[in-house]
Amino acid sequence: MLWVANGQALWQNAPQGGNGKSCATCHGDAAKSMRGKAAGFPRFSAPAGKVITLSQQINQCRTSAQQAPALKPETADLLALEAYIGMQSRGHPMSPASDEQTRQAAARGQKLFTTRIGQLNLSCAQCHDDNAGKRLAGAPIPQGHANAYPIYRLEWQGVGSLQRRLRNCMSGVRAEVPPYGAPDLVDLEAYLAQRAQGMPMETPGVRP
Repeated sequence: MLWVANGQALWQNAPQGGNGKSCATCHGDAAKSMRGKAAGFPRFSAPAGKVITLSQQINQCRTSAQQAPALKPETADLLALEAYIGMQSRGHPMSPASDEQTRQAAARGQKLFTTRIGQLNLSCAQCHDDNAGKRLAGAPIPQGHANAYPIYRLEWQGVGSLQRRLRNCMSGVRAEVPPYGAPDLVDLEAYLAQRAQGMPMETPGVRP
C-alpha cells in the first residue's frame, strides 16, 4: 500500500518538466474516473497505433497531455501510478478489450504461451496448464492468471509488473529475454487478460 500511497501523490501532483497539469487535472477523482479502467488493459490505442498496456497508457498521457518525460519501465513512480490506478478497479471483473487489434494480440499471445522456448525447451503452458497446482522448488505453480499486477512479491521485496514476471520466467528457462514493452510481452499480457476474464481484480496483490 506504500506504492498505492505514492501513486496517489503522483496522481494529484504535476510531474516535473511538464506543463503544470496533473493526472487529476484531466481525470479528477481517480476513485470515480478510473473505476474499472485497469481491468480493460491491454487494449488498442488509436494515438499509439497499437495495443498498449496500462503502463504505456500512463506514459502516453505524460508525453502528450502533460508534456512530461516518459517514465522508464519498472521505475518506482511508474509502478506506483499503476498500482494506484489498478487499485481503483479492485474487485471489478477482468474485462479484456474486444476490439479486433486486441483480439489479434491475444491470439498471438496464446501461440507464444504454448510455444517451447529456451535451452530448457519449455512453454508457459507446460507449467501453468499441465502442472498447475503442483510444486516447483517448494512453491505452488499457479494457473497463470494475471489479475493482481502490479504485485508485491516476497522474492523481490518490492512491487513489480507483470512484464517483470514474464521476463523472469523467460530467463528461468534460459530463453532470450525481450526488453520491456516488446510486442511479444504485450501480446502475452493480452492473452493472460483473456485467460483471467471475469476474475476479480486484486491489484495490488501479494505473492511469494
